Amino acid sequence: MSHAPVLLVIAHGSRDPRHAATVHALTRRARALRPGLRVETAFLDFNAPRVDQVLSALYAEGVRDVVALPLLLTRAFHAKADIPAVLSQATTRLPGLSVRLAEVLGPSPLLTQALERRLREAGLDPADRAGTGVVLASAGSSDPEAIAVIAEIAREWRHTGWCAVRPAFASAALPRTEDAVRALRAEGVRRVVVAPYVIAPGRLPDRITAGAEAAGADLVAGVLGAAPELARLLLHRYDAAACAPARLRTLTA
Repeated sequence: MSHAPVLLVIAHGSRDPRHAATVHALTRRARALRPGLRVETAFLDFNAPRVDQVLSALYAEGVRDVVALPLLLTRAFHAKADIPAVLSQATTRLPGLSVRLAEVLGPSPLLTQALERRLREAGLDPADRAGTGVVLASAGSSDPEAIAVIAEIAREWRHTGWCAVRPAFASAALPRTEDAVRALRAEGVRRVVVAPYVIAPGRLPDRITAGAEAAGADLVAGVLGAAPELARLLLHRYDAAACAPARLRTLTA
């Protein structure tokens, strides 16, 4: 049996069944990339199994070393509070269980590659890049750090050849997707596309799509989903956490 820590991918969860299906597709892809690694999936809310249920089951099997990876694109409330709290409760309740908390997924060049993959799949010709403005549409957050990260990703992505890249948000922050699309049109951008910076379908991604369509965007990409770049990124984050000194990266009782 491998002594590598188990990878526990923690998703937010949603009432929309597409969310859990997408999360499971992504973790299956990560598992296929590294067959010797045990990869488990848990949810904070709405879906089963919950984090404490998975950790209890692993503990009952004798597992004592876990890397918990938040399936989140920014360090907002869930990454800063919810997930550390549930992991801390578990390690208090389960003596000897070591849980290393990996970094959230973003930012990463692999995410930008996944965004571009989804735009190509939606029909954007790479030759049209210089004449295309992109709306980078995030779910949104009230956390200023998370909003700043999205804005910085948009600035960096702009330097790869797009005529413009603007951030937008489905909730909690402005501008909304439709407003960003209209602003680019008003500036004379010939082609405007929307790239959802979200992992799985649900209410907020649907709001992004509706806003894009209402404003007349030329193209709306799909969510990041189980893109191969995301599966590779899960493993990168796992490796970094698994190799970090335990005294710095471990939550223990």
